[in-house]
Amino acid sequence: MSLSSLLPGPLGFGTAPLGNMFRAIPDEEAAATVEAAWEQGIRYFDTAPFYGAGLSEIRLGEVLATRPRDEFVLSTKVGRVILDEVEDPAARDLGEKGGLFEHGRPNKIVDDYTADATLRSIEDSLKRLRTDRLDIVWVHDVAQDFHGDEWLAVYETARTGAFRVLQRLRDEGVIKGWGLGVNRVEPLEVTLDLDEPKPDAFLLAGRYTLLDHERALQRLLPAAAAQNVDIVVGGPYSSGVLAGGQHFEYQQAPPAVVARVERIKALAAQHGVGIKAAALQFSLAHPATAAVIPGATRPSRIAEDVAALDETIPAAFWAALRQEGLIAESAPVPAV
Repeated sequence: MSLSSLLPGPLGFGTAPLGNMFRAIPDEEAAATVEAAWEQGIRYFDTAPFYGAGLSEIRLGEVLATRPRDEFVLSTKVGRVILDEVEDPAARDLGEKGGLFEHGRPNKIVDDYTADATLRSIEDSLKRLRTDRLDIVWVHDVAQDFHGDEWLAVYETARTGAFRVLQRLRDEGVIKGWGLGVNRVEPLEVTLDLDEPKPDAFLLAGRYTLLDHERALQRLLPAAAAQNVDIVVGGPYSSGVLAGGQHFEYQQAPPAVVARVERIKALAAQHGVGIKAAALQFSLAHPATAAVIPGATRPSRIAEDVAALDETIPAAFWAALRQEGLIAESAPVPAV
């Protein structure tokens, strides 16, 4: 299945922030943000049990349950099961992403990529989302940033568990597609080398952005394009630092990253280019990319994202970025 034929457009909505990522968001603000996305014409929504221990799914489901199910595309993830048992959200071991959802629900989060856990996770997500079906299911975070040196062992559990379950569900028509949703390129490169199972697409967060794209360009994106495996780009603003935020890789941005962002912004200002437009259009310019899914917690941000896609960016801006070594020589840029 081609994800491009399933998705309603190049812009979706990533709902990790609705799980109280970085800050506690009032329910009313979360609902208004989803409503704004709908009103702006967005019809692809991505979520995960991990986002606030089910909070993002619950909040998204409350709004989408009032909309015709056939009018939108919905994806969530497997690999973590949310329990009724509670824990201290701030004390969770999240590898490199410590404290990411410390404002989320206190329900215990258990990593489990087995076949049984995959089916349970899907059933639980359907309940939280108040829907009868999912369109796309991603295997979540089976990578180094969460599992360290053990990531390949975790990956093998997912390969023989979650991967095969999702391929069967796709072949049976229960879901329309599946793939991996990760923040690293290596698990995706490994997956493309498998004889089976074969994913339909990948959700790659933070690794094909205006700020960080060299590694993905080397092998992953050419191989994905050659195998017709579409890429959804998550985190196109690099955790927010490209759009005025303070975070990169979900943590406080280091000085070197801030300095690079300032150089990009200076060139954007010289050419009259909005930084959001540059970020979104860069990620979409690669032929392997099917969509971008920036996140938001304020309704006004959605209109900014929609407008950014329509902004005209002069070729001189992209040429200046190349000249300054701020984008790779081999990176495709939008046609004017």
